[in-house]
Amino acid sequence: QVRLVESGGGLVQPGDSLRLSCEVSIMEYIYEYGWYRQAPGNQREVVATISNTGAINSADSVKGRFTISRDNAKNTVFLQMNSLKPEDTAVYYCNARTFAHTYWGQGTQVTVSS
Repeated sequence: QVRLVESGGGLVQPGDSLRLSCEVSIMEYIYEYGWYRQAPGNQREVVATISNTGAINSADSVKGRFTISRDNAKNTVFLQMNSLKPEDTAVYYCNARTFAHTYWGQGTQVTVSS
């Protein structure tokens, strides 16, 4: 059974922080985890990815503010989001890639508003 369950979203003010979590249960070898987001009227875009070797890539718009990490023992991937801006408002999706499939979570809403 495949499960990716995100948590940690919510409504915050500009400048605040949030930490998203994604608990993953997949009976395949995962070579990359990622966080993506989709704002209303926009296409889904990559926020950050982390490979099985620990290599990290982040979108220019979040560099210096967001950090992706993983806890292999807990099969969980995190997205620490600091200095949040209104333009970070979106549904955030966890993603896991195996050699055969790409899996998505159900998404968690992040709203940044004063």
